[in-house]
Amino acid sequence: MHHTTEKNNASVTITITVLPEEYQHHLEKAAKRISDRSAIRGFRKGKAPFDIIKKEVGDMAILEEALESIVHEFYYTAVLEEKLDVVGMPKIDVKKIAPANELEFSATVALFPSVSVANPDTITVKKRSVSVDPSQIDKTLAALRGMRAKEAAKSGPAAKDDAIVIDMAMTVDNVPIEGGQANDYRVYLNEDHYIPGFNDQLLGLEKGSTKEFSLTFPDTHYQKQLAGKKVAFIVTAKEVFDRELPELTDEFAKTLGQESAQKLRERIEQNIFEEEQKKANDAAEIEILEKMIDASSFGEIPDILIDAEREKMMFELRRDLERHNVSIDQYLGDIKKKEKDLFEEFKERAVRRVKASLLSRQIAQEQNFTVEDAELQSELAALKDIYKDNAEYRDRLKRPEVKDTIAIQLQNKKVMAWLKAKILGEDMMDDPNLSKMGCKDCNDENHDHTHGDSHGHANTPPSA
Repeated sequence: MHHTTEKNNASVTITITVLPEEYQHHLEKAAKRISDRSAIRGFRKGKAPFDIIKKEVGDMAILEEALESIVHEFYYTAVLEEKLDVVGMPKIDVKKIAPANELEFSATVALFPSVSVANPDTITVKKRSVSVDPSQIDKTLAALRGMRAKEAAKSGPAAKDDAIVIDMAMTVDNVPIEGGQANDYRVYLNEDHYIPGFNDQLLGLEKGSTKEFSLTFPDTHYQKQLAGKKVAFIVTAKEVFDRELPELTDEFAKTLGQESAQKLRERIEQNIFEEEQKKANDAAEIEILEKMIDASSFGEIPDILIDAEREKMMFELRRDLERHNVSIDQYLGDIKKKEKDLFEEFKERAVRRVKASLLSRQIAQEQNFTVEDAELQSELAALKDIYKDNAEYRDRLKRPEVKDTIAIQLQNKKVMAWLKAKILGEDMMDDPNLSKMGCKDCNDENHDHTHGDSHGHANTPPSA
């Protein structure tokens, strides 16, 4: 076999010539496959010798049967010899094919773009400090008490601590919103509603009374056709309930598994702190990634990567809509767009996501971050335990492509831990590939980098 390559920024074309003696073994295997599915006179299926099969079906039929496996072997041999970093399936063009002659074909395939990783020491990100406001604890305690409230129907106007059951209809520009009608919709007036100001509009309503008002949906609402829109409401109160909340006593705390009201408050404070800490961490990671993308440089990104990411985004959209019982057709109708329009709009974000993936992949290669099989098996075992009652999910974990995805996720975590150590000065995770990486302000390799707060980097929960 000999081959030549011709590269451009985003792809490479390999022209490969294979001699007859080099592809002979593929012909023999192809003849066997033909014999297995065809009746050769005088022989049982699969038992006819090569020469008989060749005489029966012809040289060309055997060569055509063998073509795919020939191309597969010698294409990948050329890729390995050239050390090409290819992505996706190649486009094959057979140029010469004749029995007992050289076989020539070309393969054009996309290349992973080059990535020049920015120096993380030049990136500045400050993670938000975390604290817990006492009002957050009070709000959670009120919600817990509300879950155990005793309710009784009342005849007077709805007050702040009441519950109200309504029928509701929503319109935009006098056009009813599909799925925007609800009957027997229960609202707890002392809790936050996803539409700001909604609960306030219900205060003072009595059983049987009707009210019309308008509110603006949040810009972040999951239904993009309603996000930021002014929506008109017609609500009718069907029932108003007075709610008697239990007192916050030690006995009440014990019903929630805590020793006392004080211990309950401390547990809530800890939970809120951890939740806020996670939000701050997530926000910092996003900012780190965005700034690293902006500061790094990328070669031409092939369409195959962008389109694959757009397909993934479309799948994610469908899944999110299904969770809210909204079909893709309904969604497209509401926003007055076709699926191809949406697919095109995804391009800018898809490019950004592809760059994030390429950046993480490049850093992993440069820093030699790998995922050992023991790490992958440990993660799979943990996921199987979490989803022990979901047989379908557990079956998916057996698929090679799912395992590959999980391995990439684990590798991405190592990359992010390294970036955070460099940019935020945080501790490295307990990983043999990372444990010798120092903190941003610490160059002592002998220092214990599994430390807690010796450099003042660790966030500690508030004291009770």
